Amino acid sequence: METAKTTTLKALRILFRPIARILLKAGVNWKELVEVCKATYVEVATTDFGIRGRPTNVSRVAILTGFSRREVRRLRDLLEQEEATSFDRMNHATRVLSGWYTDEDFIDASGKPRALAVSGSNPSFETLCSRYSGDVPATTMLKELRHVGCVDANDDGRLVAKARTYIPVLTDPEQVLRSGSVMEDVGQTVAYNLHRSKEDPSRFERRATNTAIPASVVPAFRAFIEEEGQAFLERVDAWLTEHEDEEATEAIRLGFGTYWIEDKDNDERTQQ
Repeated sequence: METAKTTTLKALRILFRPIARILLKAGVNWKELVEVCKATYVEVATTDFGIRGRPTNVSRVAILTGFSRREVRRLRDLLEQEEATSFDRMNHATRVLSGWYTDEDFIDASGKPRALAVSGSNPSFETLCSRYSGDVPATTMLKELRHVGCVDANDDGRLVAKARTYIPVLTDPEQVLRSGSVMEDVGQTVAYNLHRSKEDPSRFERRATNTAIPASVVPAFRAFIEEEGQAFLERVDAWLTEHEDEEATEAIRLGFGTYWIEDKDNDERTQQ
């Protein structure tokens, strides 16, 4: 077990490097980080390590985490008071764009998204939002999508979809939240594959890298990935849309993600 712990801690340092960069750029000091780590330790120990599906009791959380029972109670109280982070606006924006690109009511004969009037009868941006944006008003959704460059207006005032993927601007706090969500998705898959039983199927997690690539080919690789990666994700999105069932009794979140890999130095990190 000590060997496994040592190896895990080494892996943690590798995993933590990009997180540390995000935190340092945001001005988060080590004491604030420690408090977040402590609360997260208690949260995971409480929700994931219970017996027979029940939340873990205070004593067992204390044993698992190394905290005193008093500290566990304090951190649990903080977690209960903390307002849950909401990704609703981000998720609804993604749904609106996906519907614009896949819903037969909003695409033309060639399968491309139609230019839409802002309001009025179907098809319009207003009706698109009524179908896909939940309780987010169409005016609010339009303002956000125009702000990030996903929607523009043509000469006759109709709205044109410029991008299928919603990514908040870099200065937007939601971009930081999205980054955490992406890292969580990758981490959840890696953790599942590490600890799954032999009977459970693995979750797809692969990468293709090469440590002898001249920097001069980066623009060509970027163009290749933009074309091939986006096309693949659009097929994934279409498949998910085709199988969507809002009335399913056991609905789950299902999807697939891709990410770019680039190290400036050809050091030991590229071998890990």
